[in-house]
Amino acid sequence: MEEYDYIIIGGGSAGCVLARRLVEAGHHVCLLEAGKKDKSPLIHIPLGVAAILPTKHVNWAFETEPQPGLNGRRGYQPRGKTLGGSSSINAMLYVRGHRSDYDDWAALGNAGWGYDDILPYFKKAENNERGADDFHGTSGPLNVADQRSPIPFNENFIEDAKELQHSFNPDFNGERQEGIGPYQVTQINGQRCSAAVAYLKPIRNHPKLNIITQAHTSKLVFDGARCVGVNYIHHGNKKTVRARAEVILSAGAFGTPQILMLSGIGPAEKIKKHGIEVRNDLPGVGANFQDHIDYVAGYKARSLDLIGFSLPGFVKMTAEAIRYAFTRRGILASSVAETGGFLKTDPALDRPDIQLHFVNGLVDDHNRTLHWGHGFSCHVCLLRPKSRGTVDLHNADPLAPPRIDPAFFKERADMDVMIKGYKIMDKIMNGPRLSSQVTENLFSPDSHSDTDIEQMIRNRADTVYHPVGTAKMGHDSMAVVAPDSLKVHGIDGLRVVDASIMPTLIGGNTNAPTIMIAEKASDMILGNSQG
Repeated sequence: MEEYDYIIIGGGSAGCVLARRLVEAGHHVCLLEAGKKDKSPLIHIPLGVAAILPTKHVNWAFETEPQPGLNGRRGYQPRGKTLGGSSSINAMLYVRGHRSDYDDWAALGNAGWGYDDILPYFKKAENNERGADDFHGTSGPLNVADQRSPIPFNENFIEDAKELQHSFNPDFNGERQEGIGPYQVTQINGQRCSAAVAYLKPIRNHPKLNIITQAHTSKLVFDGARCVGVNYIHHGNKKTVRARAEVILSAGAFGTPQILMLSGIGPAEKIKKHGIEVRNDLPGVGANFQDHIDYVAGYKARSLDLIGFSLPGFVKMTAEAIRYAFTRRGILASSVAETGGFLKTDPALDRPDIQLHFVNGLVDDHNRTLHWGHGFSCHVCLLRPKSRGTVDLHNADPLAPPRIDPAFFKERADMDVMIKGYKIMDKIMNGPRLSSQVTENLFSPDSHSDTDIEQMIRNRADTVYHPVGTAKMGHDSMAVVAPDSLKVHGIDGLRVVDASIMPTLIGGNTNAPTIMIAEKASDMILGNSQG
C-alpha cells in the first residue's frame, strides 16, 4: 500500500496550488484526479472553451434536479474533469469579487478571512503583466494578462454603456469594482494559464509528487476518528493510499460533499437512507449551496468580427487558425467574454449587485443550441442570491453523479433583482452602436412588462458556473470546517480546501478566490505566517 505525507483529492484549482506548495516544502504528496491529464488542445487554445462547454469532453456535464424556479427545467452544471479542474474549462476571467465580500466572511465569525487578510494571498498567487501595485503581485505562478487580441466590437458595448453614465473601470480587482470595462484573463502568451499550467506543470516530474489521473475517489479511510487514507477506483480496480499527515479534500462544491457523505460524514438522516454508516453527523455537509443565476440575451448581427457560423466566417476562421498557430494571437486567443461590468440595480446600494459578461458570439443554452450567422450576447447575473440549495446523494454508488438542487429563485428577492438587472442590461444593448448592428433580437419578449420579463428569465436563466458553500467554514451548527484551519469539525487528519468552504458567494467569478483559498490554506498547513 502506498503511503504519503499528504493526499489531495481533486487536481483542480485548489488541489494544484496545494500540491505545489506542499511539495516545495519538502513533503511527499499524492494528487488524485478523477479526470484525465490536461492534454486536449481545446483546453489550451482559449477559444476551445466554446467547444468544451456543451460536451462531456474533460467536463462532468452535471444536470440539476428539476427547478420550480426555472419552470421545471433541469439546470446544466459543467465542471472540469481534468487536471486544472474548472480552471481548464472556464472563460479564464480573473475576478476576485468585492472587498466587502470577504469582510462579510469575517463578520460571520471567520476571523482571518477579511479583505485585508486575504489580499496578500491574491497577490502571492498572481503574476500580473500590468505590474505590481497595492492590489497586484508579479511573482506568483498564476499569469494574469490583458486580452491579447481584443475584438474591436467590444468598444460598441463600452461606449454605449458610458453614454448611459456607467463609469469606465480598467481594473475590476483594484481600488473599486463598479463600472464597465475589460476583463483580465488567466492566460500566458495567448494560451490558457489554468491552475495546472501555473502550479502543477513546473513540478509534474518532482520525485516527491505522484499524480494519479482517472482516479475516482470512492470513500475516505479512517482509523477511529482520524482520516488516514483514501479508497479510489483506477481503471476499474479498487485501490487505497494512506496519509501519514493528512488527507485534503479539494473536489469542489459538488465532489467534496459527495465524498464526505459517502464516507459517513454529513446529515445523519440523508446518509442512513443510502445504507451508509454514519461516522459524524454534520448537518451542514451539502447544505448552504449557492450559485450565480444568470440570464443571457442574444442578438444576430452583421459584423464578421463576431464569432459565428457562415461561409465568410469559415474562411476567416481558417485564416485565424493559421494566425494563432504562428503568433498565438487573434480570435482563437479570445476568452469570448472580453468585457463586462459590475453595476448596481439601486444607486443606494453600497456595492454592485449584478455582473455583466459581454460575449463576442451567440450563446444559447450553454452553447448547446447553435445558430447560423454571427451575433453577440450579454449575460446578466445576480451576484449575491438569497436562495440556498443542496447537494446530496442519489445513492451509495461513488460513480453516480451527485444530486444537485440549486433552488434557483426560491427566494422572491432574487427574481426582483434579476428583473432590474435585465432592464439595465437591455438599455445598454439598445444603445446606438450595438442596436445599429442587430439584425434580430432572439430571446427578448415582445412586451417589457415585469411579468413578461420574469417569464423569459424563468424560461431561459441558468448558472454562470460558480457553485460554492456546501462545506462552509464557521462555528455555527451548520459549519463543516474551522476557519482557522479548514479542518473538518469532529474529524482528525482531514481538511477541506476548495470553493465549498465559502460561507457566502462572492460578488464575481470564483476561480481566483478558490486559488486564494488554497494559497492561504497552504500556509495554515505549513504553519507559515501570512503572505
